[in-house]
Amino acid sequence: MCRACIDCMYVWEQFPNAISSENNLNQQYMQFTAQQIATFLQGKLEGDPTATVSNLAKIEEAQSGDLCFLSNKKYEEYLYTSAASVVIVNESLQLAAPVNTTLIRVQDAYSSFATLLEHYQNITSGSGKTGVELHAYVSEKATIAPNAYIGAFTYVDDGAVIGPDVQIFPGCYIGRDVKIGRGSRIYPGVRIYQGCELGSNVVIHSGTIIGGDGFGFAPLPDGTYKKIAQIGNVIIENDVEIGANTTVDRATMGSTIIRRGVKLDNLIQVAHNVEIGENTVIAAQTGISGSTHIGRNNIIGGQVGIVGHIQIADGTRINAQSGLSKSVTNTNTTLNGSPAFDYKSSLKSQAIFRNLPELQNRLLKLEETVQQLTALLNARNTDME
Repeated sequence: MCRACIDCMYVWEQFPNAISSENNLNQQYMQFTAQQIATFLQGKLEGDPTATVSNLAKIEEAQSGDLCFLSNKKYEEYLYTSAASVVIVNESLQLAAPVNTTLIRVQDAYSSFATLLEHYQNITSGSGKTGVELHAYVSEKATIAPNAYIGAFTYVDDGAVIGPDVQIFPGCYIGRDVKIGRGSRIYPGVRIYQGCELGSNVVIHSGTIIGGDGFGFAPLPDGTYKKIAQIGNVIIENDVEIGANTTVDRATMGSTIIRRGVKLDNLIQVAHNVEIGENTVIAAQTGISGSTHIGRNNIIGGQVGIVGHIQIADGTRINAQSGLSKSVTNTNTTLNGSPAFDYKSSLKSQAIFRNLPELQNRLLKLEETVQQLTALLNARNTDME
């Protein structure tokens, strides 16, 4: 094994340990040099390898001792005046002027900085704890991995299976026969109803409810509604992240399914028997009605409304505040508006709509001109007679 590999392994092992969870933000990373960070990220260092950093900052606000990153060209101007001690940049960046900071060149500056932030979050959020805290209730019929963590005032019901490295923070409810896979994090106040299954490395943020009843009611002749029992469950595959105060309803029968790699924002409603395909991302306040199947790698903006029982093809992009009322059969389609239709056509329609007052004035003037010409023509015809 080469020396660089040995150094990299050492930094990987020591990086979290060198960050004290007792310190505040301005005290983080103070033991790390540019060389250590470059080795950790497997990047190329340009500048002073002994430069030290003690804080994470935005490039436009960075001071001496700060570590920041640059991935967006519109912020490049700050690089040439920045007082930051270390800046992570893309390896493809061509400098337009000299810099006074130490650079670490990596393939993707954004994802590399995200890796550093993840280590910080793991320390400050309490990740790494093990055992069951006082005042938590864990059923004797539940199975808990020895290194899992169950926070205070959490309730774990009969038959629940909590895998290795799982972190369940205080005040959660884990229902009967729930399964949670390796490395998942369940933040305070999450409720997971009976029979739901979570894969590995799933993250669920505070206030989210997994497996609440779907909205199923049968109308009766007297005008009342009879509740339809929701006897299915929710299946969440590996590497899914769900934001705060989102609801994912259990299926009437079968499963509501969130496929691998899906990212859901805060305040999203996923109705019963919905299926969301791999690596789809959905922004806040979107509502998805029952039995809709969303394909893979879709991007859905905020406040989008989607009716039930439709299919949405892979690679679909839906702009914010759009309303989707029918299936999307063509892949890689971009939609906009309510009802949603082709993006470019919708922009043309919006442009026409904005110009309607002007068009109305022009039309009124045209009508007035036609009336005048008609009157002149009629008068001429009368004189000729």
